Amino acid sequence: MQRIMLGALVAGAIGLATATAPAGEASVKKEIDALNQLTGLDPPSGMLQRLIDTPDATRRLIEAALPLTKKSEALTYNAALVLALAAAEQKDLKASDAFFRVCAGLAAKEQSTRRLAQSYGALIQLYYENKKYAECIRVCREVLELKTDDGKERVVYKAYTDDHGETDFNEYNAYDSAKALKPRVQRYLMLALARQGEYKEALKIADARIKDEEDYDSRRDKAAVLREAGESAAAAAIYEDVLKRVQRDTSIEAKDIEEYVELLRAELSNVYVELKQIDKAAQQLELLVKQHPTDPGYHNDLGYILADHDMRLDEAEALIRKALELDLAKRKELPGFDPKTDHDKGAYLDSLGWVLYKKKDLKEARRYLQLAVEDKSAQHIEIFDHLADVCLALGDREAAIRAWEDGLKHVTDSRRDKRIRAEVEAKLERAKSKTAAK
Repeated sequence: MQRIMLGALVAGAIGLATATAPAGEASVKKEIDALNQLTGLDPPSGMLQRLIDTPDATRRLIEAALPLTKKSEALTYNAALVLALAAAEQKDLKASDAFFRVCAGLAAKEQSTRRLAQSYGALIQLYYENKKYAECIRVCREVLELKTDDGKERVVYKAYTDDHGETDFNEYNAYDSAKALKPRVQRYLMLALARQGEYKEALKIADARIKDEEDYDSRRDKAAVLREAGESAAAAAIYEDVLKRVQRDTSIEAKDIEEYVELLRAELSNVYVELKQIDKAAQQLELLVKQHPTDPGYHNDLGYILADHDMRLDEAEALIRKALELDLAKRKELPGFDPKTDHDKGAYLDSLGWVLYKKKDLKEARRYLQLAVEDKSAQHIEIFDHLADVCLALGDREAAIRAWEDGLKHVTDSRRDKRIRAEVEAKLERAKSKTAAK
């Protein structure tokens, strides 16, 4: 289950930062100087959190620091990494890329394989998670051409605080960081190629990565490529096979088996939806709801697929409302929870709006779907499509047209989105032709 997490890059460094977030233009230079003073192997998460919490001031800081990416050694590695992560949080991919490039350049100059893996790994994930697959492929290939493995082992010592508050040092082999980077990069390259429709090359990489019968991660990745290629039946067969293998593998700890089975069941449910085997998809999700009764995601997913296929609508609505309730309870436990600014997840509101549409409660459906699209994290073509369908059912063709047009601004390169886009464009054309005919 290999994954390069942006959040993980700042883990373990809380309390290292002492500077405050930028307050205005006059303090920008001071803030950049403060960033350049940051030390340690990881970027201080305290400073990063301050930048995340002050988006307007941070945007000015990013703009002021960008010209420094063109100057040699104007930014330290940690300063550039914190700025890269802050820019990524603001979805400023161009700025984030520029700062990550500074990190990679400094890492190469320092011959730090760990930092090279850290900076390139984060840049690759940044593009992949933001669905910039062509850029992701470009960076992956760039990294795979780097000569990072010189065969030399470099022992690096990392400070930590023990249970008694004393400072001690762990040692690890920096060469391992470079060795570990290659399979991760290959994985993102394979998945990004699949998203771009280059299935043959992606499957070639997938097959080459499978080492043995117990290489469950690589088999799962191959199933993901097959799904993207539209070969859902073959993908389902792999998931079912891996599920059986994992459950009978006595070399894995029970806790790890449970976590892996959970992941497989969630992915398998999606494949069965694609195969229109909704009973099998629901069966996997019903097991997950039973095993994880406080997880809002599984309640929502089960409720949504039932509603989307006009099955057990009352039960579907109850599941989705339970998901909203559970998610609110989880948010209330988070530090800094503010009921004045808090809002429900757009994805869950979309599910509720959709089940209400299916139950012919059109006014309430529209209300919830309108709230859903206001959540920036939920601005997806499918949700706008749902809102448009409801508006059209209410006789508001103009609002439906606006919703479909807005939805077309939020299309990814995935195979599923391409299918939905074609459907939305056809609906939009019909609606516009009827409006013009009046």
